[in-house]
Amino acid sequence: MSHTMFSNNDEAVINKKLPKELLLRIFSFLDVVTLCRCAQVSRSWNVLALDGSNWQRIDLFDFQRDIEGRVVENISKRCGGFLRKLSLRGCLGVGDSALRTFAQNCRNIELLSLNGCTKITDSTCNSLSKFCPKLKHLDLASCTSITNLSLKALSEGCPLLEQLNISWCDQVTKDGIQALVRCCPGLKGLFLKGCTQLEDEALQHIGAHCPELVTLNLQTCSQITDEGLITICRGCHRLQSLCVSGCANITDTILNALGQNCPRLRILEVARCSQLTDVGFTSLARNCHELEKMDLEECVQVSHSGLALRVTHNNVLKTSLSHCELITDDGIRQLGSGPCAHDRLEVIELDNCPLITDASLEHLKTCHSLDRIELYDCQQITRAGIKRLRTHLPNIKVHAYFAPVTPPPSVGGSRQRFCRCCILL
Repeated sequence: MSHTMFSNNDEAVINKKLPKELLLRIFSFLDVVTLCRCAQVSRSWNVLALDGSNWQRIDLFDFQRDIEGRVVENISKRCGGFLRKLSLRGCLGVGDSALRTFAQNCRNIELLSLNGCTKITDSTCNSLSKFCPKLKHLDLASCTSITNLSLKALSEGCPLLEQLNISWCDQVTKDGIQALVRCCPGLKGLFLKGCTQLEDEALQHIGAHCPELVTLNLQTCSQITDEGLITICRGCHRLQSLCVSGCANITDTILNALGQNCPRLRILEVARCSQLTDVGFTSLARNCHELEKMDLEECVQVSHSGLALRVTHNNVLKTSLSHCELITDDGIRQLGSGPCAHDRLEVIELDNCPLITDASLEHLKTCHSLDRIELYDCQQITRAGIKRLRTHLPNIKVHAYFAPVTPPPSVGGSRQRFCRCCILL
């Protein structure tokens, strides 16, 4: 029966019994590889499999080593106006020429990822500007040849842009940002990680023109200060996620400004911002009741007195306190006994917190949602303490490190030693 149903013949039972519309609907659920295989079954299946309506969303990441420009050109001709979403993430062989052909053929594209397509230059953004007015999401992360000219082109031709990732495009300056935000008022997500030339003036343009902004990533944009970030807080009241990790110039002033202006804040990443203190976090938590995730790694002035108590007033699901050397067992006690911790806390990272002892683990045993705890280089934590925690939370993932009790004997020379004691309990 199966042989006659699927025989390599346009008169097979399945083609006779099912209307073309229904077969096309079935084909719409298949991935790229399966569609290509089906296209080789028979003439009628070839037509069905290669129908543009089946090629509205394509992700070629799995083929990234092999994809060349001509493949993208062929796909664009096949899909034409049907294509809405295309990911070429990591497709190192794809360049400006193929993307020009793509842009000309696929004028209804809304989401395009060129993350890691390192051959791409400003020429590609000119093509997108010219032919793709419906573009909403564009990922150009690690396309390091991109300059301000790309942002100016996008501002002229892609006014519907909602999300742009130009992380590590370190040639971009305030002039490009100004051009972009003036003409794309609907921007909701801006990822500027590693854009090291950006300074406060760039943030002032964002604050003045992006009232819809929800997500902003400025990681390692080390020139920015409180002055620029305050304009973001005052202009972007819908902000839900802010990453300023590695921006060492910022102070508690920003935590106050976020608390006063951005009540919807859910995610705050301020790793290595060593000027922040308990006072600022207390002010933030008093006003931002929707906080879910905080990364305070290497915020060395943070102790339990302000932070842990305040964290519990929010629905914090994930918190990183790594290298916060003033955090004590009492801080963890307050964190674990907070009204939300029992049901909501999922991840806590306490690497390199030297004052933490097994008592902290006792304080966390009632946090039933706790999925993972990081305890690297917490010298006062013991295996016995972790074992007791696991009797209450049997499924928890505990990442800990225990130095060898006695140093291994040195065997001539300085050969590299691999620690046999780094364990995933």
